[in-house]
Amino acid sequence: MDMDRFIGRLLDNRYEILEVIGTGGMAVVYKARCHRLNRLVAIKILKDEYSRDEEFRRRFHAESQAVAMLSHPNIVSVYDVSTSDEADYIVMELIDGITLKQYMEKKGVLNWKETLHFAIQIAKALEHAHSRGIIHRDIKPHNVMVLKNGSVKVADFGIARIMSKSNTLTKEALGSVHYISPEQAKGGRVDNRSDIYSLGVVMYEMMTGRPPYDGESPVAVAIQHINGKPTMPSVLNPNIPGGLEQIIMRAMAQNPADRFPTVSAMLADMDEFRKEPTILFDYNNPVPDMDAAARLHPTAHDEEKTVPLPTSAAERAARTATGAEKPHSQGAKNQTESHTQKPAHRREEIVEEEEERSKVATIAVVACAVVAVAAIIIFIIAIANSGSLGGDSLTTVPNLLGQTLEQAAENYTDIVVTISDRQYSDTYDKDEIMGQSPASGSKVVKGGTVTVTVSLGAEPQEKVMELLTDVEEQQAVDFLTNLDMDLQIITHSESSSTVAEGCVTRTDPVEGETLSNGQTVHLWISTGPDVKTSTVPNVLGYSADMAAKVLSASNFNNISYETVASSEEEGTVVSQSVASATEVDVTTLIVLEISDGSLASNNETTAPTEEDTGVEKVVLIEIPEELAEDCVLCIWSGSELVLERNIYVGTVSVEIALKGEGTVTYIAMFDNVASTAWTFEVNFDE
Repeated sequence: MDMDRFIGRLLDNRYEILEVIGTGGMAVVYKARCHRLNRLVAIKILKDEYSRDEEFRRRFHAESQAVAMLSHPNIVSVYDVSTSDEADYIVMELIDGITLKQYMEKKGVLNWKETLHFAIQIAKALEHAHSRGIIHRDIKPHNVMVLKNGSVKVADFGIARIMSKSNTLTKEALGSVHYISPEQAKGGRVDNRSDIYSLGVVMYEMMTGRPPYDGESPVAVAIQHINGKPTMPSVLNPNIPGGLEQIIMRAMAQNPADRFPTVSAMLADMDEFRKEPTILFDYNNPVPDMDAAARLHPTAHDEEKTVPLPTSAAERAARTATGAEKPHSQGAKNQTESHTQKPAHRREEIVEEEEERSKVATIAVVACAVVAVAAIIIFIIAIANSGSLGGDSLTTVPNLLGQTLEQAAENYTDIVVTISDRQYSDTYDKDEIMGQSPASGSKVVKGGTVTVTVSLGAEPQEKVMELLTDVEEQQAVDFLTNLDMDLQIITHSESSSTVAEGCVTRTDPVEGETLSNGQTVHLWISTGPDVKTSTVPNVLGYSADMAAKVLSASNFNNISYETVASSEEEGTVVSQSVASATEVDVTTLIVLEISDGSLASNNETTAPTEEDTGVEKVVLIEIPEELAEDCVLCIWSGSELVLERNIYVGTVSVEIALKGEGTVTYIAMFDNVASTAWTFEVNFDE
């Protein structure tokens, strides 16, 4: 599809296509102006290969009409949908912002507060759509727009359903396959929980800087979704709170039944976590009210205590295995309450039993401590004596610098590699390891952890956009090229009455805004003044007011008047400075000479004209329904103007009186504009 072929065109006599602002697998997105409402919009036009498919066009129209019914502050509004021979397109709200994917690429790993801020807004958009029976099917950072005020809007609702006509995982699906649910990867039934899974994947990527699965082909990634064994987010980012990690992993559950039943339920837990960031959830022991009663949330009147947040994934796993993260059961609480209701003679026995159990527990704790200390001493002695724990328990830390996490994990199975930080680097490419601890050559226990710092790539170079208007085009291009920032320069043409031809009229970004590496810069180049011409009509014999209307109808509004002595009727035009039928610039000054009637003879007698001696007939003239404004009906007989009559919008017909002999052909037109002319005949002998 030639993306530029629509630029400058007016779709449906309403939308003027201005420029390309994005492209995807099925459509190209343009910036456009709606002339009816005088606002800028985004228009997504189907690519030719889809427009030729009638079934696809039908699905496109039906699905888009349904999405247009959505109305929510976190959803990109759809204004209009059109399917015609000219183009198939959707008219949408134009968003001043960047995609969440671009935002993540710029910032790297997001903190949990920012992740939660974005995720809640995406979830609210899904909640609204799901309530109206619409599943997004393609939630990914590329379809989420981040506005300058920090709010987000989700785009492309329902588009994935249109695309589902083909289930083939091609290279065009690569951008989406990282976020699809297992049931989508299998080509199975999709419901609201599929969107929940994809939102979980987006949250995973925001917190770790990478999606949970990756591969060399879409099929390879899809298989990993189906197998469902992602690395825990806390392994890649130890700073992730436990409660948020639980929300992410429940949303990404392999079985849809194990996910949140609705987005509303997920929102409820995100809100609980927002209020208490140290909260942990008991998703392993569901109760009927999963989203309320299962939360380990302390209250002032409850004896349950929230388990302290583990500092690492290993510690959290250990606590889960030992039951330390599980809440006290209601049964235990009831048992405690029942103790207070025992008869008085049993209370002393109960106290004695509890004291005995306490003594036994104390002895057990002391014994365990002694054993642990002894084990530590033996371990230290063994290291000191052998230096290698038998020679097989330690391994040498390899040099991981320059490798990716995937390469390190594949090449060195004796160690566990985790990310401690991500930083910009001029030496290492994005996603390459740029630092490690312990250093290469050190000894660690087999299976031990090596923490690494991963490169974000070269730090984006930033410069301030300078004023480039009024310079020659080549000078502006040379200036931007010499910044050595790999800028993408796109030029456009537009007329200007103030900037010389070939010079820059305006830029985007404008002067003072920040430029980053690889950014696109638009330059508008002047084509000089926009000269508009028109043909000068003949206004001789018209009144001054009528002459002005006729000239204005032809876009001539620069008119001046001079009064001259003349025998013509006072107030009529006797001369015009530019001859009729001449094509000139509409800004040209036209001077009209107006008769003062001073040379007319009151006593002069003239012979009767043909009209004076002819037969008078009344003729009915029908006015076309498409008449859009008030005008003057002009009736001509040959080269002679016979009659003028004011016609107002809404007039259906008028009666006019004409004199003549025999059969006469007349020409009628509005405001003496030739394109409106028609002829009619009058037989005065009948």
